[in-house]
Amino acid sequence: MSEQPSTPKVPQPVTDDSIRVRQLSHYQFSWTAQEPGESGVWTLQLVLDQGAWEEVVTLDEDDADVLQDLLRHSDDVHYDVGRRVLMFGTTPVGK
Repeated sequence: MSEQPSTPKVPQPVTDDSIRVRQLSHYQFSWTAQEPGESGVWTLQLVLDQGAWEEVVTLDEDDADVLQDLLRHSDDVHYDVGRRVLMFGTTPVGK
């Protein structure tokens, strides 16, 4: 009689907080003025999994420019909530 392969243990229940990588659905850049003579503050609001999770990140002007270009040209973007990492696109193995 052969043994059944063991099933991996998954913490239960699976909740919104336990999902670590989410798909970006929408995004919005904002700029907030500071005191006269100071640079403004850029923020990027990420709407993930059709609103199941949201994240706001603060950016400098250069990062905001680069991210806007990447987001405009990427069809598939994911965000790792725990590490705060945006991942752009997927490529099949062998491509």
